[in-house]
Amino acid sequence: MSVVSTEINNDIAVIIIDNPPVNALSHAVREGVSRAFVDVEARDDVRAIILCCAGRTFCAGADISEFGKPPKSPSLPELIDQMDKINIPLIAAIHGTALGGGFELALCCHYRILEASAKVGLPEVNLGLIPGAGGTQRLPRLIGVSQALDMITSGKPVSAEKTLALKIADRISQNNLKQNAITFAEEIIKNKQPAKRVSDLDIKDNSEVFDIFAKKIAARTRGFLAPAAAIEAVKAATTLSFKEGLMVEREQFIKLVEGAQSKAQCHLFFAEREAAKVPGIDKNTAVYDIGQVAVIGGGIMGCGIAVSFLNKMFPVTLLEISPDACGAARQKITNIYDSSVKKGRITEDQKEKMLAGLILTCEYDDIANADLVIEAVFEKMEIKKQVFEKLDSVMKPTAILATNTSFLDINEIASVTSRPQNVLGLHFFSPAHIMPLLEIVRTDHTSNETLATALKLAKMVGKTAVISGVCYGFIANRMSSCYGREAGLLLLEGADVEQVDRVLYEFGMPMGMFTMLDMAGIDIGVMAREKLGPELYDQRAFAIHTALVKDGNKGQKTGAGFYVYDGGQKSLNPMVTELAKIFADAFQITRRTISDKEIEERCIFALINEGFKIVEEGIALRASDVDVVYTSAFGFPRYKGGPLFYAEQIGLDYVVRKINEFAKMHGERWWKPSNLMIKLATK
Repeated sequence: MSVVSTEINNDIAVIIIDNPPVNALSHAVREGVSRAFVDVEARDDVRAIILCCAGRTFCAGADISEFGKPPKSPSLPELIDQMDKINIPLIAAIHGTALGGGFELALCCHYRILEASAKVGLPEVNLGLIPGAGGTQRLPRLIGVSQALDMITSGKPVSAEKTLALKIADRISQNNLKQNAITFAEEIIKNKQPAKRVSDLDIKDNSEVFDIFAKKIAARTRGFLAPAAAIEAVKAATTLSFKEGLMVEREQFIKLVEGAQSKAQCHLFFAEREAAKVPGIDKNTAVYDIGQVAVIGGGIMGCGIAVSFLNKMFPVTLLEISPDACGAARQKITNIYDSSVKKGRITEDQKEKMLAGLILTCEYDDIANADLVIEAVFEKMEIKKQVFEKLDSVMKPTAILATNTSFLDINEIASVTSRPQNVLGLHFFSPAHIMPLLEIVRTDHTSNETLATALKLAKMVGKTAVISGVCYGFIANRMSSCYGREAGLLLLEGADVEQVDRVLYEFGMPMGMFTMLDMAGIDIGVMAREKLGPELYDQRAFAIHTALVKDGNKGQKTGAGFYVYDGGQKSLNPMVTELAKIFADAFQITRRTISDKEIEERCIFALINEGFKIVEEGIALRASDVDVVYTSAFGFPRYKGGPLFYAEQIGLDYVVRKINEFAKMHGERWWKPSNLMIKLATK
């Protein structure tokens, strides 16, 4: 069966793309559409053409199976160039999503009619690219430079309603899109409306717009090359002819395609989709129906988890220890929604609908019928085991019992229940309603059905899920503890807080280690380490942390931590320098001048080494899962592809050599290279 077909309705040709599941613009589609246009133009009886798609969506973009392969003619730019020469009015009828190349296809049409629920966008920036088939030249001509820059550099799709306001859409269809498109075509024919080529529209040259916009997005696009390339391409649309602008766009596109950032971001694109694939689980694996959710604990994390489900209209019952604690939890959740309303993310009506699904209680019996319960109480094993014993006695037999623990042994937690097959970890990251990652921790007894349900649920609440086995800290926090260990040791060895933070920030991390600790609260890590044996962490590395907390310096919340916070000003806490000297003497560490390069490699290579050990031990299913975790949870720069991908790009042999050097300097306790990494480095 052909992926492209043509119907003739009186004097209207309807070209239909049918390439499930998302009508990707494969070579077969491009060739079929090109041939259809040739055939239609050769007819004398066609006075308008409608381009539409079968199935659930308009063209959702390029065919990802063709990524990295030599292009076949007609390429998308060639097809669009062919379309731009058509003199018969051409209408795009859009439903679902028209993204990337699909939207560029629609922009080349003369008119656009969108289903009311449709969305359009140019998300190429998320792959380290810019639109490469005229998107940077047509969109600013259609909607103006500022709006076009915003759409292209953010990569976010816009709704049908907004497309009408922007004049991307000429009409919105409320019911039968195909019939409405035919009616629209009949009106165009009757009114003798011309073929309105976007490429023919005038565009104003305003160089100030580009400078202002570049400054506006500088913080959120720091380190990324694609947004700057997009600005250059759009600027070309204002200063050059359309044809010359296309050449600039293509030049920028090719440069990005061949660059390291696009490869890294494409790696993550596929890695995030691969992470949801688990051996032994497929579409035939049974899943539990999750209708009602319960959350135990109304702290910041528990409230954030509750909001994650309320946002998707799940009824949530939150259990706390007292009426006062319930009231405080309700206020926290209300504050989250009030902030969203204030920022224009939701309406007051949406807020009320979401809050209507929230019930607060102090009684376990009130959550007995929940399908899923997530425990988010204090991070102490005794407390969590008490909670799970109680849950096991009151929850219905099919209920999934989940813990949000960041470090603790979930096998031990599950052991106090009569249903260990229904127990797993659902590790959210703070703030839980915003952070995209969900670490799903599989115990020794978690059933495939429970795991499959958790994977489905993650998708339903908009989280990127990664499966982890049970170990201290799982994937994310186990790696982070190594990163933090080296940062702490570097302070004793002679680096200062500001130097370490600056180096890590310049590497691409969203903030330095000590700025992050101050923001999160230094006491959280100190309390977590109190329960650990000395074999699990380097006490030297965290001696300063413990001393600061003992003196009441817990970070931003107390006005001082590694830095001192005075109003809007931040300065180095002199106490840290003194503590570093004291502990260096106590641990017989000779202080010295440390280079930026050593700081970067000590912190990042420790992270990489631990990541490979996690894969080697089977805690992570695959190396790319580690990359997804660390980019999503801790902001490792996406344009580097994640720690393990980055290691491959700079050379595993180099990383192994440096780790061996660090082992000679600092001992093999923490610097023994991963066997898996050694094996891969010698291939």
